[in-house]
Amino acid sequence: MPMPQLSPALLTDRYELTMLAAALADGTSERDCVFEVFSRRLPHGRRYGVLAGTGRLLELLAGFRFGDAELAAVRAQGVDDPELLAWLADFRFTGDVDGYAEGDLYFPGSPVLTVRAPFGQAVLLETLALSILNHDSAIASAGARMVGASCERPCIEMGSRRTHEESAVAAARAAVLVGFAATSNLAAGARYGIPTTGTSAHAFTLLHDDEAAAFRAQVAALGTGTTLLVDTYDVEQGIRTAIEVAGPGLGAVRLDSGDLTVQATRARELLDALGATETKVIVTSDLDEYAIAALAAAPVDGYGVGTSLVTGSGSPTAGMVYKLVERDGVPVAKNSEGKRSVGGRKRAVRRHDADGTAIAEVVTAGAVEPRDGDRDLLAPLVRDGELVDPCSPAEALAAARDRHRVLRQTLPAEAFSLMRGEPVIDTVTA
Repeated sequence: MPMPQLSPALLTDRYELTMLAAALADGTSERDCVFEVFSRRLPHGRRYGVLAGTGRLLELLAGFRFGDAELAAVRAQGVDDPELLAWLADFRFTGDVDGYAEGDLYFPGSPVLTVRAPFGQAVLLETLALSILNHDSAIASAGARMVGASCERPCIEMGSRRTHEESAVAAARAAVLVGFAATSNLAAGARYGIPTTGTSAHAFTLLHDDEAAAFRAQVAALGTGTTLLVDTYDVEQGIRTAIEVAGPGLGAVRLDSGDLTVQATRARELLDALGATETKVIVTSDLDEYAIAALAAAPVDGYGVGTSLVTGSGSPTAGMVYKLVERDGVPVAKNSEGKRSVGGRKRAVRRHDADGTAIAEVVTAGAVEPRDGDRDLLAPLVRDGELVDPCSPAEALAAARDRHRVLRQTLPAEAFSLMRGEPVIDTVTA
């Protein structure tokens, strides 16, 4: 029997419910609270982060409800406090959410999401908010480095087989947000209007009696504009066979093994010699931003990126936390060693020089004296439980992609170095 489709309310850690039960019992659940999402630091050596996932979070907020199935599920796990269950049955988020616009950049201490609501409502959103923002921002931040290293050659996301099936869809969305041209994932294409692409794997070549038969079948099905995978047996012979079958108008050849710099150079020389001067060379095979950068001088026309992208290129989480910073208008903060927070609801502006280049992230619980070139970073996202700017998932992604493309241009040039270093601009707190 198939599992019932449950609400995103169950994408929650149990301790959110136990805290809520205790707060209901002692009367503190209705205290007006402000929670902030921020990262204390960027992944080691990274120069900036990219905020992604806000659109997905807002999509799911409307369906964050505890219906009969969800209540039955928590009861089955021993959560059976009658007052808690009655409260959950009536739950609807009625608070306010502010945040950085999706696709914006962030730095240590940037308050990328602010939730104001009664404690009981706000605390329930912690796990969902962090799981989405941590995953998607990690993928987007890694993907932005790959796009920067690609020298404007197109990157294709193709990591679905290297991660959880739903993470694959989210990763494709995050990758396209930062400039990837397409994805191999059909669900991402359906949900978000992302261009999808794909041709064949080595198995398709091995299925046929010889390479020429496989190429003929693919060209017959997809046309001469297709991409033929030429390294199943011998790359040079594979290229010759590809041009014999498809002619010099073949769209592209793909290389998926060996020294890609050497292979791409030889492939380009051979294609040109065969008259296929417009046939592109696409490379895959465990690429990351460093491998892409190393191929900058090679005659490569595009990159397919999988494992490294969907795992955040070594940093699979953005390290964001969800912390209570204000209670009934009074700033509160934790003072744990190494995990101190700053109390009070924050304002945030990004400061720019006369040329429009970002020079500082100013985050303060007080007033910010405005200067020329300051840009307010927090925008209203939800008011009284309703989206401020409702739009389709595809529209939200397109807007975030456009925004990111513009804001990347405001970073100092050293932001795009792949060498380890400190955040490219300082976070100034007051």
